Amino acid sequence: MSAITEANCELCDADGGEILHQALQFRVVLIDDANYPGFCRVIWQDHIQEVTDLHEIDRMVMMDVLWQVETVVREVMQPLKINLASLGNMVPHLHWHVIPRYADDAHFPAPVWAAAQRITPDAVLDARRKILPALRTAMAARLLTYR
Repeated sequence: MSAITEANCELCDADGGEILHQALQFRVVLIDDANYPGFCRVIWQDHIQEVTDLHEIDRMVMMDVLWQVETVVREVMQPLKINLASLGNMVPHLHWHVIPRYADDAHFPAPVWAAAQRITPDAVLDARRKILPALRTAMAARLLTYR
């Protein structure tokens, strides 16, 4: 079964990050964001714009995967807060951002897309990056049943 794609859609044309898990209906990727180690996306494989465009069972799968990814990011990265966002204004392909947030991150308490309020020390970011192998392992284990 092939995915429904759309020309010139960056999430149809590319993985959208480092693939942590790929299933028939979705993929989970790790975003290479220097300021936000552990930033993941849950991307629906088919070119769908809104959650309500999905069939009911697919909506349930998408939401369950989103909660599983949030759980892993919380357990491994130990953030103060998790931000979940599904915007799609720039890339109208159904995807969710799962972003670990900390009081010392560059934008806190504002959204990560706002103007930076501070510079997170390199040592802090390096310590968070060192946790990424554990995040990869935990995510693979958590999503193993999704094919």
